[in-house]
Amino acid sequence: MTLNELLQDGLVTRLIAGDANEISLWIVIALCIVGGLISYFLGGLNFAIIISKYKFKDDIRRYGSGNAGMTNMLRTYGKAAAAFTLLGDMAKAMVSVLIGTLLAGEAGAYIAGFCCVLGHSFPCLYGFKGGKGIVVTAAMLLCLEPLVFLILFVIFVLLVASTKYLSLGSIIGMLLYPLILNRLYPIVNGGASEGAVVAIVSILNAVLVIWLHRENIKRLMSGTENKFSLKKKDKFVKDDKKDSDKEDK
Repeated sequence: MTLNELLQDGLVTRLIAGDANEISLWIVIALCIVGGLISYFLGGLNFAIIISKYKFKDDIRRYGSGNAGMTNMLRTYGKAAAAFTLLGDMAKAMVSVLIGTLLAGEAGAYIAGFCCVLGHSFPCLYGFKGGKGIVVTAAMLLCLEPLVFLILFVIFVLLVASTKYLSLGSIIGMLLYPLILNRLYPIVNGGASEGAVVAIVSILNAVLVIWLHRENIKRLMSGTENKFSLKKKDKFVKDDKKDSDKEDK
């Protein structure tokens, strides 16, 4: 049993199959489902909500954009709260990818990562109202496709630096994600083309995150999107009739 086989098929899958040449499709499907469920609930541990609740005795979703994400934490509670939110959201994505990899290899890792994004965006423990999945998706990519992550990160930084729109960088990055992955996957995997699971999950992930940014797209088109700033803003309740930027991650 080689390391490459473990990464492709998963440790648990190999052990169940007795390291046979052919592994039952039903075993792989079952383990992907298990990994997906675990990862969904991991994703549902929304650190923006947790930190705002236990540190500030409040709910981040009452303020700013109303989304439970890193940017809203930065705008509402400052850099330290945003940094801990970022680290927490990255950690849960990385753990999800690890679980998926051990259970069912590459397919399991991608499915687990996507389920973590779903849990982050629609956490059942918090009324299915969470963040927009950019940080979780980025952490998943960092684990699975470092080169794709690096290229998308550079594009994101250049766009944000030139326009000051976090949402624009996020949206363009998600649009390019499946395309760049498709082009680079054979290069970093010895000529092998990406499998159906990898292709489908990357497209679903991109579509979901872009859809979650639909209000940002409307404001970008109308020229009313707020620009990114590292400065903490005065808190205002979401229900107020003030403009809110929904650049959350």
